[in-house]
Amino acid sequence: MNNTNRILTTLVGSLPRPEAVVEQLFAQDSGLNYNEQQFDKLMKAEVLNVVTKQKDSGVDVVSDGEMSKISYATYIRHRLTGFEIGEMPRATPKDLDDFPDFKERLAKLGATPKYHRPICTGPIAVKDLSGLHKDIDNLKAACQASGVERGFMNSASPGVIAVFQPNQYYANHEKYLSALADAMAAEYEAIVASGLELQIDAPDLAMGRHIRFRDASDTEFMTAAEQQVEALNHALRNVPAERVRMHICWGNYEGPHHHDIELKRIIGLVCKAKPATILFEGANPRHAHEWEVWADAQKKGQLPDNKILCPGVLDSVNNFIEHPRLIAQRLLTYANIVGRERIMAGTDCGFGTFAGYGAIHPSIGFAKLKSMAEGAAMASQDLWS
Repeated sequence: MNNTNRILTTLVGSLPRPEAVVEQLFAQDSGLNYNEQQFDKLMKAEVLNVVTKQKDSGVDVVSDGEMSKISYATYIRHRLTGFEIGEMPRATPKDLDDFPDFKERLAKLGATPKYHRPICTGPIAVKDLSGLHKDIDNLKAACQASGVERGFMNSASPGVIAVFQPNQYYANHEKYLSALADAMAAEYEAIVASGLELQIDAPDLAMGRHIRFRDASDTEFMTAAEQQVEALNHALRNVPAERVRMHICWGNYEGPHHHDIELKRIIGLVCKAKPATILFEGANPRHAHEWEVWADAQKKGQLPDNKILCPGVLDSVNNFIEHPRLIAQRLLTYANIVGRERIMAGTDCGFGTFAGYGAIHPSIGFAKLKSMAEGAAMASQDLWS
């Protein structure tokens, strides 16, 4: 789905949930005061609302804002067997441990997620995909009502589930991944069969290094990441690459990020993954310089011709509204690497990664998206004039 006459705009997926949505999500997650009919009615209305706002902000390829998900990965416990709620120590980002006073300040500000944590304690299989089909119906209906032609739906990669949901059942990481890949394939295929585009959320390929594998060697991490890509490709075996996009990131939080693994270490794995479109952090000041890595990969013939690059041109952890000209400059940089037909404009990460948590103020988030659309129009003018 290459560009033909202008640069298209999109986002990573999640947007800030209204308080009423947050309350319903936590009720569902806890099982307390949960009313399925009220939940479904609210989600349908809010998906229409958020899609309309994206269109009004100039977004071409929209999401449902992940309204029905308490987080991008833990939602799977409602759809798969084998997971129970439990308490285990959470691995914190290694970079924050180097600055304990700052980490304490973040905790006092409430900048930590408060959802239940699933733990794998039994065999994984598909349990109930009714929530998925409701999500699909809501997004398709909202797109039709808003006059939006393209929509995508987020889904967790086998790797991100395995990396952040502890395994107490399978003999090893590889067997855990294999079971997840077989189970998640049903969700992936259903999204694509509906006519929507599928987005695989795979922060495990970057953020996983300084959280789950923080005390491991680079070799150990890369071995695990290789298995995660293989599992993903297996799960996507029946899905055309051009219908799938994949998001990688180093963690959607304000912090030093000085322990982030460099893109040059993982770009080979990222390019090996089946999805044709790659969404990645391009505005984050720890990674904004890594356009050079993409340029080097293209020069060396390591970047497959079918890959479309979607750099983040908006930072997702601050409330600055990026100037349209800066956005245009960022897009032109990538257009010079792979050509104008193979880029999209996106965000570094979601604006509401967890329900009730996120740095971006809702109205400022849509203003940032509008600025992105204006910047993409400027870059398109430069490229197609």
